[in-house]
Amino acid sequence: MIVDRPDRSVIALVSTPSGFAGRTDVIPVETPNWNHVEPINTALRDLLGVPTSVLRLVSVEGGRVPFGGVVTYHVEAHGEPDRSKLKPATEPEPDAEHRHPWARKGGPAELVEWADTVITRTGPAEQIRTWNLSSVHRLPTTNGPVWLKAIPPFFADEGEVIKMVAAHDPTLVPEVLASAPGRVLLSQADGGNCWHLTEEMIERVVPRWVAVQHALAGEPQLTPTTVPMPSFGLPDTLTHGDFHAGNWRDSGVVIDWSDACWGHPALDACRLIEFFPDQRDVISRVWSEAWLAHRPDSRPVQALEVGHRASRLHNAVKYQEFLDNIEQSERIYHEGDPQGELRAVRRLVR
Repeated sequence: MIVDRPDRSVIALVSTPSGFAGRTDVIPVETPNWNHVEPINTALRDLLGVPTSVLRLVSVEGGRVPFGGVVTYHVEAHGEPDRSKLKPATEPEPDAEHRHPWARKGGPAELVEWADTVITRTGPAEQIRTWNLSSVHRLPTTNGPVWLKAIPPFFADEGEVIKMVAAHDPTLVPEVLASAPGRVLLSQADGGNCWHLTEEMIERVVPRWVAVQHALAGEPQLTPTTVPMPSFGLPDTLTHGDFHAGNWRDSGVVIDWSDACWGHPALDACRLIEFFPDQRDVISRVWSEAWLAHRPDSRPVQALEVGHRASRLHNAVKYQEFLDNIEQSERIYHEGDPQGELRAVRRLVR
């Protein structure tokens, strides 16, 4: 899937240990994605002379969700910055409804302090992404990088979900080094993402995930999906919830399990097809053959036909849950998504 990704520039509203210090001029950064904050911290360290953490997105002018434009962020400086590089500005609101802990002053540092009780770092923590649904740091250690992730309370316990999968196929998931409510520390999942999805990658990942789902089928171990569908001989089981190849690594590891829920396995196959419609026939074939190997009497092809509608309805419910539980300034990431999914259902019905 190829996406037009316009350039992004940023404005930082900078809080310091001694109080709010002001705003930067507009600064160009290397990557367009709003939640990719590593280049912001790099640019601010060069400009202000101190390390920083991005707390949250404040506003966007221009661009197209979630890329490009001039994006204003609230930033925390870890030390006193060069104030000659800042201009007067209004201090961001100190708190807001549904603000997550990592989006508050001191939040990123607290996460890293927690990780430091588990691992021994060999260098500074690097904040990679932060937005309304997660925060991700990369931490260097003598055994290589590890990943610190925080998620909101309405998501699944990612550490526990990964352990469920690892009990049946530890090669499919990163290793959980430590977990606590709303946070998890993971080994590095080697390789790049799979946005340029190939038939070989589909053949490598999908049957292994189907095998795990078959093994886990039974009594619900997570919250069931709110969109049930006929079984077609397939069991309700663990679903990834956002099973597209942007969440696969080319090493064959699948990441980002916080959307997981208990439901029909066709939801995951349909999610993959939604992102890669050009690969629909290959995905459908590989997924169906994998399930028939485990459940010879099932009807996976028919399940996919109905599953596309159920998947879109599930997406609409999920996106509305996001909107209901994230603060106002970051709703821009998902405004209109529930309606878009419902329109997709109508097209499928027609």
